[in-house]
Amino acid sequence: MKNNAYPNTRSLESSADVRYSVLFLCMGNICRSPTAHGVFRHKVQMSGLAQQVQVSSAGTHNYHPGEAPDLRSQHAAAGRGYDLSDLRARQLNAQDFERHDLLLAMDWDNLALAEQLCPPAHRRKLRRLTEFCRHHEAAVVPDPYYGGESGFQQVLDLIEDACDGLLEHVSYQLVLPPAAIKGARE
Repeated sequence: MKNNAYPNTRSLESSADVRYSVLFLCMGNICRSPTAHGVFRHKVQMSGLAQQVQVSSAGTHNYHPGEAPDLRSQHAAAGRGYDLSDLRARQLNAQDFERHDLLLAMDWDNLALAEQLCPPAHRRKLRRLTEFCRHHEAAVVPDPYYGGESGFQQVLDLIEDACDGLLEHVSYQLVLPPAAIKGARE
């Protein structure tokens, strides 16, 4: 797996305050995972946790390295107040499994691919984003790439819902003493 370093990932070393890190995964890192990245980043900033929570995204495939999110994703997100324009696609790499506390796949296929690549010691970090949905009953965030505008709106509906539940989860993790969080990572 290539290690493509693009600016959508802030290094954990860049901020001593970062205590929790979330990585969103989809296939190419141009539709669903950057949308989740942008939505969750916004929610983290609005909650005042930006210095403590790192947010990133990656693709399980190296289809679009360095590309901005799909314009349809950017347009749909902008319509709800989220800016994705600074994000760039990159491929999941071996360091991601160690670096992040949660790696959240958009669907079963990308979860399975991540599980194949993930060292056994870090498999507990892999989950589906929709596990955090509070109002929608959905197993996955469907890929809107080959559909119309309504698909991108549906993706946003699911992601916003899941990110609300995720923010609650991460906030709970942050109230634990740092030693407890460190222990949970090992």
